[in-house]
Amino acid sequence: MGSEIEQIARQIVAHPRFQQLRQLQHHGPGNSVYDHSIAVAEMAYAIARRMRLSGDETASVVRAALLHDFFGYDWHSDRFRRFLSRYAGWQRLVRMHGFVHGHIAAERAARIFGLNAAECEAIARHMFPLAAMPRTRLAWIVSLADKIVAAKEMTAALGGYLSPAYRRGLTGS
Repeated sequence: MGSEIEQIARQIVAHPRFQQLRQLQHHGPGNSVYDHSIAVAEMAYAIARRMRLSGDETASVVRAALLHDFFGYDWHSDRFRRFLSRYAGWQRLVRMHGFVHGHIAAERAARIFGLNAAECEAIARHMFPLAAMPRTRLAWIVSLADKIVAAKEMTAALGGYLSPAYRRGLTGS
């Protein structure tokens, strides 16, 4: 992280609850929610600078991007699967991680870090189109940054899964 983004992010990144995100796998093996959140904050910062946002808006973008996945649970776990198994059909669908974690992260981040309404809205809506459409440029930036970074991470994870199969296909073993 660059010095300006580090200055904005310091309080959040140093917090023990944020550090716990290192333990949660996200988009493939070797990618934690912590790593993803830092990458999204860096991407969002770059977009905000390119758009010439004010210092305050840029700081809000960075805070929201850092905390957009601050949901605090392992959505790959048996515990989360058991939670979902209590529901069926539409009720199960709307409780799936992709649909709910933005609101959970926004509430948790607001409680722990005292975010403003615009930052909370950006976090809650970053999963558009699974969540409501973003209404502010801050929310659009966080949503876009998340999608760019997630696409890179998922491509890398998929490549990690496919390359051994591809190599086996080339060697015929």
